[in-house]
Amino acid sequence: MGSPTAPQRQFPSGAAYAEALQHTQLCFQHPELRGARPELTKLGLPRAISGAFASVFSLTSATSGHRYAVKCFTRHVPDQERRYQAISARLARLDRAELSQPWNLGFEYLPDAISVGQERYPVLKMEWIEAVTLSSWLDDNHADRFAVDRLADRFAALTCDLSQHEIAHGDLQHGNLLVASDDTLRLVDYDGMYVPALAGLGGTERGHRNYQSPLRGNDDFGVTLDRFSTWVIFMSLKAIATDPALWNRLHEPSGEFLLLTEEDFSSPGGSRGLQTLLAHPDRTVSGLADRVRSLAFQPLDLLPPLSEAIPKQRTAATTIRTSGPSTAAAPGGTGGLPGWMTGHVAHQAAPPPVVSAAMAPDGFRTRTALDIATALLWPLLLAVTGLLVAAGVTTPPIGAGAPVIAAAITALARSRRVEQAQSRAVLVGLTKQLAQLDDPVKAAEKLRKAKAKFDAEETKRTGAYPREQDKLTARYHAELKEAEQRKARKQRDIGKKIDGLSEDLRKALAKALTDKQTAFIRDRLGRRLIAQSPPHGIGPTLASRLAAAGIRTAADFTGYRAVQNSSYNSTGAVLVLSNGGFVNVPGIGEAKAIALDVWRKDLVNSAVAQQPSALSAAERNPIEQGISRRRVQLTDQRKAVESATEILREQARKQLEDGRKRLAQEHTLAGEHAARQRQEFSLRAVALQQDSTLHGALSASMDVARLRRRGLSYARYVRFLYTGR
Repeated sequence: MGSPTAPQRQFPSGAAYAEALQHTQLCFQHPELRGARPELTKLGLPRAISGAFASVFSLTSATSGHRYAVKCFTRHVPDQERRYQAISARLARLDRAELSQPWNLGFEYLPDAISVGQERYPVLKMEWIEAVTLSSWLDDNHADRFAVDRLADRFAALTCDLSQHEIAHGDLQHGNLLVASDDTLRLVDYDGMYVPALAGLGGTERGHRNYQSPLRGNDDFGVTLDRFSTWVIFMSLKAIATDPALWNRLHEPSGEFLLLTEEDFSSPGGSRGLQTLLAHPDRTVSGLADRVRSLAFQPLDLLPPLSEAIPKQRTAATTIRTSGPSTAAAPGGTGGLPGWMTGHVAHQAAPPPVVSAAMAPDGFRTRTALDIATALLWPLLLAVTGLLVAAGVTTPPIGAGAPVIAAAITALARSRRVEQAQSRAVLVGLTKQLAQLDDPVKAAEKLRKAKAKFDAEETKRTGAYPREQDKLTARYHAELKEAEQRKARKQRDIGKKIDGLSEDLRKALAKALTDKQTAFIRDRLGRRLIAQSPPHGIGPTLASRLAAAGIRTAADFTGYRAVQNSSYNSTGAVLVLSNGGFVNVPGIGEAKAIALDVWRKDLVNSAVAQQPSALSAAERNPIEQGISRRRVQLTDQRKAVESATEILREQARKQLEDGRKRLAQEHTLAGEHAARQRQEFSLRAVALQQDSTLHGALSASMDVARLRRRGLSYARYVRFLYTGR
């Protein structure tokens, strides 16, 4: 069982962002956005324009007065920061003087820019533009044929700009194309944009369904991404410019399309809108509609750019270089392919020439000597048979077999005609060519299944890539958390030890003072000899006995213990030595032991009264220095814990970077392999189209050849024998 996938980061809703934006001085740190004034609804709440991945708010900076569109993300987007950095860098390199119109808007990706609750989230700060959406502009201007036609040309020029700089927007549609006051176009919403630096990554979205090819998949992400939608938009604009009534006829108020919808592309046969355009009397409108219909079922990477298929014309902003479509091979191009496909697909071998049905004769031409002899045979045999019958020969030698013989000779003569050989050769040639081709229906089904399997695998692969990235990120954060917890535990333990050093110092000083006082008292007791100043009742004899038992001074014993003398039924005493042992000294009974103990206690009390009450500086310094050294050691240990944790952080960061690099390399290689596979599918589709066309041509030629062969029938030959035609 595999490890559980790391959960994707949850983003706030548009309503949560709106609530936070009521206090921009608190939720933002960026100087241009902190304290900015949001555009408000009638209810006094920040106005949001919400989409599938984000909500956009209009904010006016309190410092500069500039107005910005701030996009707040509501869904997880894989590699979001990397994508926006690459897009920003590519757009920044564009020279506006070389563009057909200032369609690109400046933006800045700000990570951790807005605070919502306890978390911080990224935003996109974009330049605000005063403009209206394409559909809104058409609502007001569709009757102005010149203005709409000029806008169509400007749209074509914009697509040329994108193509020349190897950029694809990814979601060209009426809501992302804005028309400024000077009737030039602006592009917004760069979330799904492709730039060369993002090659190998998958797309983040599939674009508006009413503008995309039915064949667009999750793995389509490259310079050809906009090809189909550009044709749809250009066709719509040109059609409206030609016939403004089409806007009210095919467009619905507030509809999420211009003239055609997703259903029109996927089911053109039942499409009212597409059929209306195809049947339009203007050849420009019907021709563009027919082109869109044919492009709907071609792979995206084989679609022609708009600039290669529209007529040459001068727009208000730029000259658009175009070349018309051609069904014949362009000079130096790939034989059998349209000229615009040259360079897009590998060279295909030219298909074998189709045996022409016209080579099969449909009748007999010039009569030969055999034909003349055969023609004379029939009347000759009939005449001979008649004469014999007239002569009374009831059973002539030939008789009823004469017609059979004549028919056989006629059939033989017919089979020797060159037209028969030519007809057979044509049919045999057509049959052989048909036998060399696969059944187009079966081949198409096989290709469809292979592509469906590939698409499923690619969807799985591209979906697994962000999950693997999330796993790496989750593992990285888990390792950081573990390292931080380990550091906190160690630093907490060290901190407790450091905090306890003051108590350790107090105890050490107290112990040193106690040891000093104990030594002082013991020294005083050790100087008082029992023999020199004996206690009451202890004479020299007992003093000698005590000395013999090891008790010479007050320091040699600590007290006495009473013992029962069982022999004499009396109470005796033993003295307690300073080492904890006991000694029984003859002559020292309980009374003498009490006298010794009282004598010793008096000496102890006298010594305690005179003992030192404090340590000297020389005695304190070593203790305090020891504690100071311990404090330094613990402080160094705490620093070492931080250093060790930083090493763990760096190791985790290195593992994350290496893992991301490995994943990116694997993803890039897989993407390149997928691109080659898609190219192979495209080639197979082209070859299948060629084979299907050839199969149809051969089948038609076979039918024609068989029809022409009827002109070589037995009856037609007999007629030819006598009429010459």
